[in-house]
Amino acid sequence: MLMEAKKSLKLMGYYFKFNISSVMEYRMSFLVQCFGMILNNSAFIFFWWILFENISTIGGYGFKDEMMLWALMSTSFGLCFVVFGNVNQITRMIINGELDSYLLQPKDPLINILCSKTIVSAWGDTLYGVILFFIIKGFHVRSFLLFLLFCITGALILASVLVTFHALSFYSGNTEGLAQLATEFFISFSIYPEGIFSNAVKYILYTVIPVAFVVYIPAKVINEFSLVMLLEVLGVALVWIVIAYTMFYKGLKKYESGNLITNKL
Repeated sequence: MLMEAKKSLKLMGYYFKFNISSVMEYRMSFLVQCFGMILNNSAFIFFWWILFENISTIGGYGFKDEMMLWALMSTSFGLCFVVFGNVNQITRMIINGELDSYLLQPKDPLINILCSKTIVSAWGDTLYGVILFFIIKGFHVRSFLLFLLFCITGALILASVLVTFHALSFYSGNTEGLAQLATEFFISFSIYPEGIFSNAVKYILYTVIPVAFVVYIPAKVINEFSLVMLLEVLGVALVWIVIAYTMFYKGLKKYESGNLITNKL
């Protein structure tokens, strides 16, 4: 198990370096897309600032609390699609029988699929969240290390949830729309204070769409450290990784080859 984890991390590192080299070939395009995404996201800061100028708290959250949610979600989302840029193509590849070339390689097929692409604009989301964190908390080492840890776990949780929904395509046909809906739910619910939601919605945010473990609980731990909450986030991340792997590899047994064999690095 440990050896397999090391191999997967090594493969992820290889793809990460390869993807960086690829996007750097078109530096101006890369910079424009990153800056454009940062500028787009920054517009929401102004919106929330105006709102909190007229209302002191919303659902128990102040302006800085709200911005911390944005920082966590933006960087988690960005990291997810920087490292696992191919995650939203899984359903298409299953339906069209395009997994063949990945299955023929002596590498973990799921990691190979996920990491073989990066989304350029996601680098802007990642950087935006980091900048926003420093604006909120300043150069506080412990808080920043916790922030980075939670952004990594958040990216893993988001990627695992999307893999799980896409893997349903092995069993019930095209579920791309369902996976897209899950992404939209993640983004929509994560940027609003937890206190405004009903208990029924909160139940969903702690289970099926685990937004709470991506932004709400991490934000609490960063502001007031709790080892129990930290372990809860790590545990949930591990559980979702196991669920994603199980769903994908059990579904893979139902996969029908499309006889589309192409060369991959």
